[in-house]
Amino acid sequence: MWCPSGQVCVEASMKLKKQVTVCGAAIFCVAVFSLYLMLDRVQHDPTRHQNGGNFPRSQISVLQNRIEQLEQLLEENHEIISHIKDSVLELTANVEGPPALLPYYMSNGSWVVPPEPRPSFFSISPQDCQFALGVRGQKPELQMLTVSEELPFDNVDGGVWKQGFDISYSPHDWDTEDLQVFVVPHSHNDPGWLKTFDKYYTEQTQHILNNMVSKLQEDPRRRFIWAEVSFFAKWWDNINAQKRAAVRRLVGNGQLEIATGGWVMPDEANSHYFALIDQLIEGHQWLEKNLDSDSSTDIFCHMMPFYSYDVPHTCGPDPKICCQFDFKRLPGGRINCPWKVPPRAITETNVAERAGLLLDQYRKKSRLFRSNVLLVPLGDDFRYDKPQEWDAQFFNYQRLFDFLNSKPDLHVQAQFGTLSDYFDALYKRTGVEPGAQPPGFPVLSGDFFSYADREDHYWTGYYTSRPFYKSLDRVLEAHLRGAEILYSLAVAHARRSGVASQYPLSNFALLTEARRTLGLFQHHDAITGTAKEAVVVDYGIRLLRSLVNLKQVIINAAHYLVLGDKKSYRFDPESPFLQMDDTRLNHDALPERTVIQLDSSPRYVVLFNPLEQERLSLVSLLVSSPRVRVLTEEGQPLAVQVSAHWSSATDMVPDVYQVSVPVRLPALGLGVLQLQLGLDGPRTLPSSVRVYLHGRQLSVSRHEAFPLRVIDSGTSDFALSNRYMQVWFSGLTGLLKSIRRVDEEQEQRVGMEFLIYGTRSSKDKSGAYLFLPDGEAKPYVPKDPPVLRITEGPFFSEVVAYYEHVHQVVRLYNLPGVEGLSLDVSSLVDIRDCVNKELALRLHTDIDSQGTFFTDLNGFQVQPRRYRKKLPLQANFYPMPVMACLQDAQSRLTLHAAQALGVSSLHDGQLEVILDRRLMQDDNRGLGQGLKDNKRTCNHFRLLLERRTLGREPGFFSKLAAMFRGLIFHSSRSGHREVQDGPSTSYPSLLSHLTSMYLNTPVLALPVAKRQPPGPALCSFRPLASSLPCDFHLLNLRTLQAEDDSLPSAETALLLHRKGFDCGLEAKNLGFNCTTSQGKVALGSLFRGLDVVFLQPTSLTLLYPLASPSNSTDIYLEPMEIATFRLRLG
Repeated sequence: MWCPSGQVCVEASMKLKKQVTVCGAAIFCVAVFSLYLMLDRVQHDPTRHQNGGNFPRSQISVLQNRIEQLEQLLEENHEIISHIKDSVLELTANVEGPPALLPYYMSNGSWVVPPEPRPSFFSISPQDCQFALGVRGQKPELQMLTVSEELPFDNVDGGVWKQGFDISYSPHDWDTEDLQVFVVPHSHNDPGWLKTFDKYYTEQTQHILNNMVSKLQEDPRRRFIWAEVSFFAKWWDNINAQKRAAVRRLVGNGQLEIATGGWVMPDEANSHYFALIDQLIEGHQWLEKNLDSDSSTDIFCHMMPFYSYDVPHTCGPDPKICCQFDFKRLPGGRINCPWKVPPRAITETNVAERAGLLLDQYRKKSRLFRSNVLLVPLGDDFRYDKPQEWDAQFFNYQRLFDFLNSKPDLHVQAQFGTLSDYFDALYKRTGVEPGAQPPGFPVLSGDFFSYADREDHYWTGYYTSRPFYKSLDRVLEAHLRGAEILYSLAVAHARRSGVASQYPLSNFALLTEARRTLGLFQHHDAITGTAKEAVVVDYGIRLLRSLVNLKQVIINAAHYLVLGDKKSYRFDPESPFLQMDDTRLNHDALPERTVIQLDSSPRYVVLFNPLEQERLSLVSLLVSSPRVRVLTEEGQPLAVQVSAHWSSATDMVPDVYQVSVPVRLPALGLGVLQLQLGLDGPRTLPSSVRVYLHGRQLSVSRHEAFPLRVIDSGTSDFALSNRYMQVWFSGLTGLLKSIRRVDEEQEQRVGMEFLIYGTRSSKDKSGAYLFLPDGEAKPYVPKDPPVLRITEGPFFSEVVAYYEHVHQVVRLYNLPGVEGLSLDVSSLVDIRDCVNKELALRLHTDIDSQGTFFTDLNGFQVQPRRYRKKLPLQANFYPMPVMACLQDAQSRLTLHAAQALGVSSLHDGQLEVILDRRLMQDDNRGLGQGLKDNKRTCNHFRLLLERRTLGREPGFFSKLAAMFRGLIFHSSRSGHREVQDGPSTSYPSLLSHLTSMYLNTPVLALPVAKRQPPGPALCSFRPLASSLPCDFHLLNLRTLQAEDDSLPSAETALLLHRKGFDCGLEAKNLGFNCTTSQGKVALGSLFRGLDVVFLQPTSLTLLYPLASPSNSTDIYLEPMEIATFRLRLG
């Protein structure tokens, strides 16, 4: 079989195997010889004289030089080994093909999977470990963790400013410098909340924007800001060229400003950073194409001090007075002021009194800030939808401004403004260039979670509300990223091969729609689960439609890329070459996996690995017969585990079986499997099953292919094990009890239990936003004891505990590498018959966490949290989009999540996550509904237990260097080391990063549709010439649009993220390949079969270049940096 460049059909070669052996020996020799040389240099240094440990200064200096030389040698040694390692991996990749792992059964009843015949490397540059050891860059003056420790949270009544205090000032405070006030008109438009996106647009938003064009043109002093590009783009498509030209003029002269410019104003708690950046790119790319205006970004922030962003809470501390200056509320209108004092139209007779009243509020508010430049927002939800409101606000405020500005003795200048006007004036007042840090303004680190708007009303419920859609969001995100990458690669290869005309470039329109759907769902009433039920349905339909479209994009790209002969490619939308991996009947249904029908002719399956690292994963397929053989694309037979497919605790699905096969897949690549009907005795290995009924009278399905044992009343604990760990479960509950690593005597307690939170019986109750529990959680007590089903086999074993409201699956993979190092945990939750209940999963451990735990922010970074007794229980919950962990000096336990949920640690050694919440009432935050539309929801996790090492840096050589530093410079450096030890705990290990990636980007299995043989030859597709360094994540490879919106341009956006990681967790015998490169990547040689013909670093969202296009394709990233490049592949 012939395959072109960029695709690999493997053929074994004895000659290459010998070369591998030689290279392996070479590595060993180089390592030993390098160590000998280094020790020799240190020991025979003629200037090195020991004097009881007391060295003269000159000799300490000499020793420092020697240590630096030693570190340099270590680094050189690391590079040499890395080069040899790359050679070995390339050779083994071409020799071995997929692993032919053939398990065998031990007399004690356990399965053993023999080690792979290929080496694995964990080669981390010592320099790459330094980032997590100490904070680089500017130290913050304000750390929110410390601020929260110091604040009393005593909820004192502050008078008119309920949550604040009385503000006083002297009229002479502005004698030397006028107060400069910018009133910023705005309209907050939710892309879905009480109405759907389309209904809001039709009934309100289009009128706001139409009025904006006409009313801003009436007076050049007027200003308006807009945020949501999703609405703006929809409106733009419906206006004529004349109106578009007017909009561009208004933007050009600064009257209209687009603030942030994302597709939506996203939620901060539940969104993942991929989706946050993607909706920002989508908005910015739209603005660049259609408005073609200047843009700038800055991290200088303004804090709104009062209760809300509406008009009563933005002019100053007294809402009763501020409401009188919301001229939409003039008598006779539809809304009024709750404080019973209405606004009055501004006339010549009352302007002095009204302006004085308003100026008093402005002055009081300005005392809360560090400059005499004041920002006063003027707007609310869906404001300015009628011309009368525009006139009322702008005419009355202009009269107030004219009066204030005409009185020099008042020392105030007031005007309409935009955010740019405000910040530009602030920079000017502080005497620094825009973008620089003004003197006296603090740097803040941390976040503001969790927050309450009044009393103990903490907004921690929405971290979990409607978890079904939080999960669907991440499924769509993973598909979007995979589709973007495969589409970009397929188009580049098709263009290079001259067959672009055959390829469905029009799939780009499907990508655009999916980008916008994912972006829309990041809105702060969408992913949060805080919209009306009908709006949730609208979001769900959009999500499902985009998911189906993305599967089509992936199928079409995979079809082209996996063909051995590209000339045989034909796109037929009526008869796709590949089937989908799964289908969903409705937007609120769980996926149903595709069943592959087996017959006399072979069936093929294409596997897509969306990771930028090669991966060894267990792929499970549903087939129509337990008599199944699985072969590689070259016909090499593979060992497989065959299991029954269950529809309930005791019922097998007839004529559907699961075949699980370990497959090694190339980075971002495609693999091919053959499935044939028939048994391969040594390789088709059945699972064995035990069912614990706990006295319940139930009949259990049986099948002659699978050994099955029914135990009526057993309660003794039992264990599952693999090469890394032994995992114990309760025979009574079926839930996890403890984990023992194979190299340790001691078990680590990791117990699980389910809990129920109720809500308060009087006054305010929990709702979509708020978590107001009726005290601590109570144990979940089901009506019946659970039925347990234990499946054991060569490649995975699992325990399923069937409770009334939750089915818990804990699976242990018997594979080397990432899959085998953690526990796969899923909870299928159904609480549709509950009333005002929240279901939680709690982990109990022996970890001495000392009141501290860690949660991620948007999947990008990890933040320390402290349990605070002075705050109510609900205040100690935090968002967990991706992970939460506990740790002490010996170990770290990380709960990785595939969906955003609320998490806490209420006692040392505990970690708990809210799985779902069903609440019958509104919580008075505007929604007007409870949470009663619960779905059957599958929450998916990975549980990773890691052990801390004594040294902070991995590898023998770096530990040797650390030992020398410790011995020789103990007295002079111990203080420095202590300082460095603190912050390292806020980064995951590389294994933890990869575990999260495996969980969130699963392999997609796409069966080839049934065809008459002979079909075209299929070959695995290896797009990368080498894996990226394992601290690099390819965030996206996003094709950019051409002038025609529906077609792709020749350019793509490459987004790379270099992760920060903690080297202080054990990294031996991990069984996967991992190398770091001190932040350097050679992009020019990264893509196999494609050249990088253009490369330009840009801002994050491609709005402006950061440097000229360069001939060099070598790049460098700092840890935690996300870099974007404009790229052309040819």
